[in-house]
Amino acid sequence: MALMHLSFTSKYLCGTTDVNVILPDLPFGKEPKDFYQSGQKYKVLWLLHGTYGDYSDWLRKSNVELYACEKNVAVVMPSALNSNYVDWKTFGLGYNVYSYFFEELMPLVYSWLPVSDKREDNFIAGLSMGGRGTCVFAFTRPELFAGAYSFSSSPSALKEPDLKNPFAAREVNLINNFDGMDGYKKSPLNLWDIITDNMKKGISMPKMYFACGDKDPIAYKDFLGFRDYAKEIGLDAKFFEIPGYSHEWRFWELCIQDALERFVPEENKKPVFD
Repeated sequence: MALMHLSFTSKYLCGTTDVNVILPDLPFGKEPKDFYQSGQKYKVLWLLHGTYGDYSDWLRKSNVELYACEKNVAVVMPSALNSNYVDWKTFGLGYNVYSYFFEELMPLVYSWLPVSDKREDNFIAGLSMGGRGTCVFAFTRPELFAGAYSFSSSPSALKEPDLKNPFAAREVNLINNFDGMDGYKKSPLNLWDIITDNMKKGISMPKMYFACGDKDPIAYKDFLGFRDYAKEIGLDAKFFEIPGYSHEWRFWELCIQDALERFVPEENKKPVFD
């Protein structure tokens, strides 16, 4: 695979940001001129990191480059700090990740790189906070993605934060960022209501997948709660409860393989999870 590192000044993030991109490499025996000038547009996976992470996480901690090579797909891995993948008007000069993703990163990638902008060729996935971002992007802009896969994260009903939770500070800041609880419930993070509204309107949704380890102290409770809610409202989604795994890279290594197999299936090859 070809690995590209983009570093550029973002209008929406109000500063320099980094993106790693995996692109299909020159096949053995093929002439470079023929390959690079073929005009082929590749399927693309938008792959999101979790809390405390950045654009380098997936490359440093998983074998995603190998799996993408096997599938001949492009992978785009942006940075988003601890933003929950929403717009933060209250941070510095502004750190508007939601707007950045759709209004800046996607146009950049589609215009500069050999990837397809067709819905059927675009997929999104992420771990933990990135799984939440996956749901935010996929459910608020369902027309852009054919499939979405959330690892160790699920939409949860919005409520006042539990101050004993180690991530409570972010929830408190999110509520303040949206000008209080009423604004928070009108934000892109209120996914239970957004999903229900989409279904009532008959909006075509991406094919959704959720995976969580049953030893995960952070995500497992919400995973079970959302699985029950999805069944109640009739959401077409697959849920994989994997025994023995916690909130860990050994699990996400399996998840990325399962995601790519479901997004770009091969004949006679089974996904990792049943």
